Amino acid sequence: MSCEDASSFRDIPPKHHIELCHYKQKSNWDCGISCVLMVLPQKHRHHLVKNLSKISKIEGFNKSTWTIDLCYLLKRFNIDHVFYTVTIGVHEGYRGNSYYHHVLTKDETRVILKFQEAKENNIPVKKRSISILHLIEQLLNGPIIILTNARLLYCDKCKSNKISTELRKCLPWPTTYQGHYIVLCGYDIERQKIFYRNPSFADHVCQMALSTLEEARKSYGTDEDLIFIYK
Repeated sequence: MSCEDASSFRDIPPKHHIELCHYKQKSNWDCGISCVLMVLPQKHRHHLVKNLSKISKIEGFNKSTWTIDLCYLLKRFNIDHVFYTVTIGVHEGYRGNSYYHHVLTKDETRVILKFQEAKENNIPVKKRSISILHLIEQLLNGPIIILTNARLLYCDKCKSNKISTELRKCLPWPTTYQGHYIVLCGYDIERQKIFYRNPSFADHVCQMALSTLEEARKSYGTDEDLIFIYK
């Protein structure tokens, strides 16, 4: 965000933080589930943890979650939300992507069907690219579950991904994609920082530059997927 852009934030509180109950993912596939757990009320969180295996089978995702799956979970617990994405369904270009290749065969039919049935299930899905200003404004209403390229994430406090970030500046090949969900939970406009909880870590609030967030969330593979949570 440039200094010129900063004028757009003049009517917004300069700092904001949302208290969340952290939940650390237990395996390499449940970062999205962990993010949902962070935004659920305590009684619903306990129910989902206790019945995760059963609910996973009912929802059909087992150990492979897409953003639309997370929306159906949120709907199950009556959490008011809106799903924004630039791709409705499955991006055709992913068929040749090494990251998505092994999951498309078993997931594609389910994912497409869930998108098709979203409206009748009262799950709001909007095809739209969201600006950084809109993200900041939303954080005044509630947290945001957002899909990122984990290889582009960075925490200024714990120095996570420091090595990969520095290598990226000098290595000639493009960074590979590794989809990973995090929860945005605050910002500091003056310092141009965004606060977030990373389910890969223990109870900890990370922070990164807004420019880093933009790169990580708009990386090819994310579809710019994000879920606004209204609490």
